[in-house]
Amino acid sequence: MQTKALVVIDIQNDITKHYKDIIENINAAVEWAAANEMQIVYIKHHNMTAGTRTFKPDTKGAELAPELKIVSENVFVKTKSNALTSEAFFGFINANNINEFYVVGADATACVKSTCYNMTKSGYTVHVISDCVTSYDLKKVDEMLAYYQKKGCEVKTLAETIG
Repeated sequence: MQTKALVVIDIQNDITKHYKDIIENINAAVEWAAANEMQIVYIKHHNMTAGTRTFKPDTKGAELAPELKIVSENVFVKTKSNALTSEAFFGFINANNINEFYVVGADATACVKSTCYNMTKSGYTVHVISDCVTSYDLKKVDEMLAYYQKKGCEVKTLAETIG
């Protein structure tokens, strides 16, 4: 049984303008994961804060970005930064015996950071594909990649990952 998954975090219409810089790499990672029969999971953020203008449920902004390659029906919604707080996603992980994750998406300083930290803290193996992660503040990406490594994640480029 395949115990690995590619997790695509928050590549939605309301995400940072910088996602277009990495969308081709993310789609290549999706193709690689599909070719290797991994589970492919898409995480969508829904902002439940009153008065928010982004990631509001049932809006165009909360939809997955149109350029994103969708190859599975494994789409889970989270309302907090950490994807593991989605009961449906956590249940999917357990039901499929997934213990190793390849993580791509946004934002490197928020949802990707929280998800990777909590995955490693929970004992999962986590790989961050460095050129498939972005942030609202691009100056913080290198700092975040170093943080991921310090917290136990393997950080490699897409080319290094897919060999």
